[in-house]
Amino acid sequence: MQLKRRQKLIMTVLGWSIALLMFFPIFWMFLTSLKTEIEAVATPPSLFFQATFDNFRVVQARADYLSFATNSIIISIGSTLLAMLFAVPAAYVMAFFPDKRTRGTLLWMLSTKMLPPVGVLVPIYLLFRNLGLIDTHIGLIIIYMLMNLPILVWMLFTFFKDIPNDILEASRIDGAGRLGELIYLLIPLALPGIASTSLLSIILAWNEAFWSLNLTTFKAAPLTAFIASFSAPEGLFWAKLSAASSLAIAPILVLGWFSQKQLVRGLTFGAVK
Repeated sequence: MQLKRRQKLIMTVLGWSIALLMFFPIFWMFLTSLKTEIEAVATPPSLFFQATFDNFRVVQARADYLSFATNSIIISIGSTLLAMLFAVPAAYVMAFFPDKRTRGTLLWMLSTKMLPPVGVLVPIYLLFRNLGLIDTHIGLIIIYMLMNLPILVWMLFTFFKDIPNDILEASRIDGAGRLGELIYLLIPLALPGIASTSLLSIILAWNEAFWSLNLTTFKAAPLTAFIASFSAPEGLFWAKLSAASSLAIAPILVLGWFSQKQLVRGLTFGAVK
């Protein structure tokens, strides 16, 4: 009993240590946003200072935060909905009607994530320019959907495989068609997994910077472009950059905080039979 208590204490301390270590950069960024530019670059860094919100006022005066945030919301949710529209039926077919090419197709889809985005920047940019998709919401929605689709299919495939095939066979005996089986049976059963997959897609789209910086200018620019706008040729303004970064990650942090139970439940869906 004493050994178990000691192990539990060690695991608790280890867990809190890892959590604090991962949270520290965010905490330090927020502290830096409350400093003046001189205090932000001081060496050694100052732990005690007079907090100021001037950086947030300057950031808001220089750029319309709400406009960038609205773009991020539209693009993240739009790309997730479009990706799920393709990922759910694709994972359904691969999970319940596999053939000899299914495993190879899944591996090929995942292998596309290994390609550096810069390797296809020029053809994508020229294609989007010819189609009039540069600096548009629909352009970023499409590219983010394609970017996240392999991961979403893999996750949903795993969730669907955990559902007993006997349930689907019973529905087919009762006369359910493929579409009805997917909509009325499979999706409700896998809803925790679908929800966690959607949340992950929103987070990945929210944090994506490469395509937003190269395919937008202002009209459809999300918060990642908002952060990058505070770097200048004469140098980085760390306090203002930290303020902009704090504003950019705040919505996704709040979303993650309120949906953490659903996210954990979805990611562990089917782990215990």
